[in-house]
Amino acid sequence: MKKVVLAYSGGLDTSYCVKYLSEEMGLEVYTALANTGEFTPGELAGIEEKAYALGAKKHVTLDVTGEYYEKCIKYMIFGNVLRNKTYPVSVSSKRTFQALAIVRYAKEIGADGLAHGSTGAGNDQVRFDLCFSVFAPEMEIITPTRDLKLSREEEIAYLKSKGVERDWSKMAYSINKGLWGTSVGGKETLNSWEYLPGEAYPFSLEKEGEEELILSFEWGELCRVNGECYTDKIEAIRRVEALASAWAIGRDTHVGDTIVGIKGRVGFEAAAPLMIIKAHELLEKHTLTKWQMYWKEQLANWYGMFLHEAMYGEPVMRNIESFLKDTQRYVSGDVRVRMRPYCFELLGVRSDHDLMDATFACYGEENKAWTAEDVKGFTRMLSMPLRVYHAVNEKSEEGL
Repeated sequence: MKKVVLAYSGGLDTSYCVKYLSEEMGLEVYTALANTGEFTPGELAGIEEKAYALGAKKHVTLDVTGEYYEKCIKYMIFGNVLRNKTYPVSVSSKRTFQALAIVRYAKEIGADGLAHGSTGAGNDQVRFDLCFSVFAPEMEIITPTRDLKLSREEEIAYLKSKGVERDWSKMAYSINKGLWGTSVGGKETLNSWEYLPGEAYPFSLEKEGEEELILSFEWGELCRVNGECYTDKIEAIRRVEALASAWAIGRDTHVGDTIVGIKGRVGFEAAAPLMIIKAHELLEKHTLTKWQMYWKEQLANWYGMFLHEAMYGEPVMRNIESFLKDTQRYVSGDVRVRMRPYCFELLGVRSDHDLMDATFACYGEENKAWTAEDVKGFTRMLSMPLRVYHAVNEKSEEGL
């Protein structure tokens, strides 16, 4: 029997693939879950049990959470990366690291092929295919869900026919949990008008009123939450998520251009990513120069787009990471945040590197670093290009 490694999550598509690959194609199926921080130990144990029940020859969990943070999340924070100014690239950013982990494991056990459960209409098929073909070109790529053009209902019917018993009502929504946010897809996101019901999201509102939170950064990385120090930055993110999710913060709908060329719409809940990114961005507004902010935004937009489009392996990404890291030298301090049901607001910043320094001036109130005559001369020189232009073109631009 040929040996194939399936990128397995325990969801509907990959559950179907285990059965189909083993029983219809006669393959020896090794299921591998590449964990990027989205599962609890109990959930991992349950997923493993389901894999063996479906017919997997062997199941493994590959923990790449630390790699995912150090090589990706950290730079998304440095760049304040939000795709289309909305979505913190929750799912697409982790796919490369999951695919790479699957490839490493497949080579370790001498597999003949690689498989994934992506459909033919989404982005993940490209992400997995691209990584598999670049880093394991000698292996066959097998994709039953895509090749057979299956609907979710057809997959459920097949599994039922094989005696697989699950709570199929929970399969109504496609949920991708992650350390950096959870995406939610359902019938409501397939059109441009409907919206996801509250129960579709992983967290529900538990609190009323308001609550303040202080997020502290050193060199651009979250290091303290309400004064509590975290040497493990992943645990700091989880702490923010635990505090903010009780307020049902971070829900939104992302609409964007997919890799395959169509418009896509997906709901998401990302309390910690949105709060951390926005707090970090506010701290940068106080500690970076105008041109640092400008060029960071340009490069970060490219960084987010390349992550989304499976181009993490492009060498220019390492160049952008070097730039982003270098800008964080003075991005240290505290950010004050207020949480309320379904929303948060940024209240203020405290930093030794705050460029809003009152020893020079207080905006709109007083200046200590220049005179009135200085401003008159500065304004005259600043206006010179405009004065020349309008003087030369006065007759042709009457009425401007």
